Amino acid sequence: MAFDLDDMTKLPDTVPVFPLEGVLLLPRGQVPLNIFEPRYLQMFDDALANGRLLGMVQPYDDESGVEGLQKIGCLGRITSFSETEDGRMIVSLTGVARFSVAEELNVLTPYRQIRADYRPFESDLIADVGSLDVNREGVLDVLKRYLDANGMQADWPAIESSNNEALVNSLCIISPYGAQEKQAMLEAATLAERAEILIALTEMVLAQLAQSGGANDNAVQ
Repeated sequence: MAFDLDDMTKLPDTVPVFPLEGVLLLPRGQVPLNIFEPRYLQMFDDALANGRLLGMVQPYDDESGVEGLQKIGCLGRITSFSETEDGRMIVSLTGVARFSVAEELNVLTPYRQIRADYRPFESDLIADVGSLDVNREGVLDVLKRYLDANGMQADWPAIESSNNEALVNSLCIISPYGAQEKQAMLEAATLAERAEILIALTEMVLAQLAQSGGANDNAVQ
């Protein structure tokens, strides 16, 4: 089955979901996945036959210890995959649009499925929307100071040639922050707001590094 990924009304209502804590997928961003559990291998096979689409949603434990799903996730399309000798699938997932979890469905499949509501995120299908409002200088400044503080290198020509959407979203995706911080980035109303969250979190880490006088053990290698 094919879906029109340029038309919000043509996106799938029912979405299989991959609940991974601390993993962030954003529109037009890319996330690598290492799939090995049988239930998710089946989900992957089913997604290949159904438009190559699946959802990324962070899980959480509710007060009774039951694993719930965050209310906002992101639809992704499988854009490449390869199989390893031990039966795992290495997948590249590209973000399409965020969704609200309208409800989790009772299903017979071993993986979870939800009914998705894309209406709050209609602008996600428009590339670079809100890019002009991003504090690009602020993002680049904290990135440079973070890398310097951790003795890390980066491909600055590639970074400086990236547009604001690609810059902010890719940095958010690979950032070393926790599940709550990643969820806040996902739920940010605008690209500029997401950039400000990234700047604020990085400034806090830099302040902690300055106080401790050492490198961040959680730095992305």
